[in-house]
Amino acid sequence: MSSAGMEYSLKGILREVLSYKSGLFGILLLIFLVVLSIVTIIAIPYNTAINLWRGEEGIWLENPKNAQPVWVKYIVGKNLPENIVLDSKKAGMIGITKALTEIPGTDFKKVYMEFTFTYDYDDFPSEVNIFFDAKYTKNAPILKIYIIKPGGIKVDLINYILRKPDDILYLSINPIVSQNLLIHASSVVGKQLEEELPIEMALFAVEDESLANVGTLKVLKGVYKIVIEGTLFGKESDVDAKVVIYGKVWGWAGTDHMRRDLGIALLWGTPVAMSFGLTASLMITILHLSIATISGYYGGWVDSLIQRLTEIYMIIPFLPFLIMIATFYKLDIWILLAVIIVLSIFGGGIKSTRALVMQIREYPYIEAAKVYGASNLRIIFLYIIPKILPPVIPGLIGAVPGYVFLEAGLSFLGLGDPYLPTWGKVINDAYNNGALYKGYYYWVLEPAFMLILTAFAFSFLGFALDKIVNPKLREV
Repeated sequence: MSSAGMEYSLKGILREVLSYKSGLFGILLLIFLVVLSIVTIIAIPYNTAINLWRGEEGIWLENPKNAQPVWVKYIVGKNLPENIVLDSKKAGMIGITKALTEIPGTDFKKVYMEFTFTYDYDDFPSEVNIFFDAKYTKNAPILKIYIIKPGGIKVDLINYILRKPDDILYLSINPIVSQNLLIHASSVVGKQLEEELPIEMALFAVEDESLANVGTLKVLKGVYKIVIEGTLFGKESDVDAKVVIYGKVWGWAGTDHMRRDLGIALLWGTPVAMSFGLTASLMITILHLSIATISGYYGGWVDSLIQRLTEIYMIIPFLPFLIMIATFYKLDIWILLAVIIVLSIFGGGIKSTRALVMQIREYPYIEAAKVYGASNLRIIFLYIIPKILPPVIPGLIGAVPGYVFLEAGLSFLGLGDPYLPTWGKVINDAYNNGALYKGYYYWVLEPAFMLILTAFAFSFLGFALDKIVNPKLREV
């Protein structure tokens, strides 16, 4: 066929596919997934994605844990808190002040850092941590940390000596801070409280009798100040602090139990799923097509051998066998793909395709080709396979979601690639960490939605192609 004829045929097929609603919808979804895959690979290269997903060098420490996507707050109609990051290295910006003052006659210094911010959210933060970056030789800085709440209420939090230059003070789990806040709450309520209050809640709670119980705490909105002041030892000594007030929503996809951005897995899961599903479906279809054609064309002992092998493969429990291999050998995704192809070489599709071949081999033009001296391979690959290709293509497209779900299912069982961020791996992490039980529905729904979207794209396109090659299915 000439290039012009081929172009015409492709245009005709595309025009006919687009004439069906299912075909149009499938192609639009497929274009979206392909564009998303290309953009993802360019924007987040493979090595970068792997390093980000592994969370090397504490890259996600400033992210909230198990935070919902930002768009959730528009659904629930509540102004859920987002991250507030205040860094003394950015002193001079609005709300951030830092001053170092030398003490005359000594090599000591006084440090004063003040972080002013407005808290106007409808819920309490999830955590409060302070990250230090200090420079000293012998004695570590001695610091006093307190908060000034709206209305000028001062609450002492802790007197702290740095343990190392890059120390982290986890305020939300510090027992000294907890005890100081309990004493403060008792003084406000006017009686001794025995129940410890969650630190991140007590810091931002209204100063009244509601402090007596966790269930009655109310958010105090307004302008806050976190102050860090203390003494430094040595003329070259210095200290900076980054205060992170963690929110309950973050980013467009949220975070998981390791503070990782789920958006990375959702984005990278797209090219992985597309390439895995398409490659598996294409390779297995080509193998089935070739083997079935050889079986149907040659007949005799060749046909008998291939059919017996096919029947043996058909009774092998494919999924349990695959699970057993993946359990004993930790496979990366491409070796897993190769195993799936090997286990599917002689599949049930061979029998249906063989039946078509046995009909076509009796056609007059096949007999004519033999008379003119065409070789068997030429007849198989140039005369028979192109004839049976159209009815096979819809099956090829329709099989893609099955392999995508197979990879996701193995990952969900913990048998997929342990390092690659995929949709199945996200669902596996969510399941192992009780996402649904704890109310983190987004953690499961987002990857599930991407899986369904991929299934729709290929299934609808396959339906449209099936109607084209099978006139009995055409829409009235």
